Amino acid sequence: MSSVHDVTDPNTWGPAIDEAVNTVSRGGLLVLPTDTVYGIGADAFDADAVAALLAAKGRGRQMPPPVLVPDVRTLDGLATEVPDDARKLVEAFWPGGFTIILRAQPSLQWDLGETHGTVALRMPDHPAALALLRRTGPLAVSSANVTGSPAALDVTDARAQLGDSVDVYLDGGDAPGGVASTIVDATGEHLRVVRQGAVTLEALNDVAPVRGVDDPVDDADPAPAEEPAESPADSPAEESAG
Repeated sequence: MSSVHDVTDPNTWGPAIDEAVNTVSRGGLLVLPTDTVYGIGADAFDADAVAALLAAKGRGRQMPPPVLVPDVRTLDGLATEVPDDARKLVEAFWPGGFTIILRAQPSLQWDLGETHGTVALRMPDHPAALALLRRTGPLAVSSANVTGSPAALDVTDARAQLGDSVDVYLDGGDAPGGVASTIVDATGEHLRVVRQGAVTLEALNDVAPVRGVDDPVDDADPAPAEEPAESPADSPAEESAG
């Protein structure tokens, strides 16, 4: 039976965060608030937990979840060959509604699905999410919804969709953003938006050159790996509560 815990007040959320950390350590699933939408999360390094997350959403390994991180410094522990322009974007838009697709560190012992050697990373701008991530480390997090349904903007909607497949629900009130993060693929010759969201293309280009979703694709640019979801209805370029 799942439980719901209030995390609206940092002065009282300690027991709720404790319960969420214990759930993650046992390989369970939790729902957490972020600055965009609610997410369903699991230990990124527990393959069974990640598989349970995908099953709860009704999605397959071909749509791996992104990974939420607590700190910019986590970037180099999880990714390799990070372009300078990608670093500039991370420094400008983390924490926030910005997800970057990078080459995953080949030594990592994890199985997020069919990632083709990449990982989608984001640092959310939400105090409860960050408090949790600082204790758990990286979490695989996708939008808290059944695939094909709108992403949950509050814990009641998340629970109605996911039910007892989730062990712990963290209630942070209404999601303050409600708009999915912008996803940029940094694994090709050029940085490219693969999903427009909270950060505009204009804002990105004020920091570093990034091609838009509709810009022509060069032969040198590989097609981006299918991404996780967080959008109102899950689609190939979707994502996390990330």
